[in-house]
Amino acid sequence: QVQLVDSGGGLVQAGGSLRISCAVSGRTFSSYAMAWFRQAPGKEREFVAGISRNGGTKYYTDSLTGRFAISRDNAKNTVYLQMNGLKPEDTAVYYCAADRDSSSSSSVRSEYDYWGQGTQVTVSS
Repeated sequence: QVQLVDSGGGLVQAGGSLRISCAVSGRTFSSYAMAWFRQAPGKEREFVAGISRNGGTKYYTDSLTGRFAISRDNAKNTVYLQMNGLKPEDTAVYYCAADRDSSSSSSVRSEYDYWGQGTQVTVSS
């Protein structure tokens, strides 16, 4: 059974940086497209960034391009989200997700088969 464990969240001041991680169990990590979503209080879960199986293609929601960077290390079964220039509106629970059926990632939540438990990111003003 595939398990995703999100970690690295915390409290950071506006303008600061944070890197969150998602460790994936199992031997088939390199066969999953991966993504990060986030959910702020009272809001829908939204797509943040996605990465293809081999890491060669990356996707970002338009408003975050240039501040956030997704990456993966297939040898460590881990996907990362580097977040720079954080703003209070980035406060949310961040979730990683795995898609076993696609080579490239999608922004559609229902495409994903496995989810992490989430890690809280709080940005103070």
